[in-house]
Amino acid sequence: MTRTPTTTVAPHAVADRLQRDGDVRILDVRTPAEYESAHIPGSYNVPLDTLAEHAQELRRHVDEPVVLVCQSGNRAAQAEQRLAAAGMANVTVLDGGMLAWQSSGAPVNRGHQRWSLERQVRLVAGGIVVAGIAGSVALPWLKYVSGGVGAGLAFAALTDTCAMGSLLARLPYNRAASCDVDAVVAELIDASASRDA
Repeated sequence: MTRTPTTTVAPHAVADRLQRDGDVRILDVRTPAEYESAHIPGSYNVPLDTLAEHAQELRRHVDEPVVLVCQSGNRAAQAEQRLAAAGMANVTVLDGGMLAWQSSGAPVNRGHQRWSLERQVRLVAGGIVVAGIAGSVALPWLKYVSGGVGAGLAFAALTDTCAMGSLLARLPYNRAASCDVDAVVAELIDASASRDA
């Protein structure tokens, strides 16, 4: 499967459009905990790991342009690919994600602060590498664990995927905030239907 290039939109363009006419839907594909920490006002949380099961429903019922948001843009680009595979058009990715949105001074709703998934991955991967190297003094084979993590990070960069991030997203810490994706999708559909009426 060939990957289509990601279409991005600048934070100021999204903020202007939201303020001007509001005819855009913002889908935040981060974990519920990340969304709870900070999100764009009026956005909808549909975590990346649940997006595929709702892609067809979104394609059928959401007619407005959709902007996908994550922390830095990588997960949103993956979400764009999943929605494109479902036949959903008029989807873009917020260039630079929430990091760029916040840097631009655009409005943000803040809640209980949690670490972003990318930061968690850096902590866990770095911790495993350091522990593997330190432990290899007593158990020489532990250096291969560090090498395996390094290889995994290189693979993640080459494929623009992250198995460790997917696993960490399933931890209770990242699921602490409630996210009823079915209710969010229903709310999106209702918002689109009321706009068309």
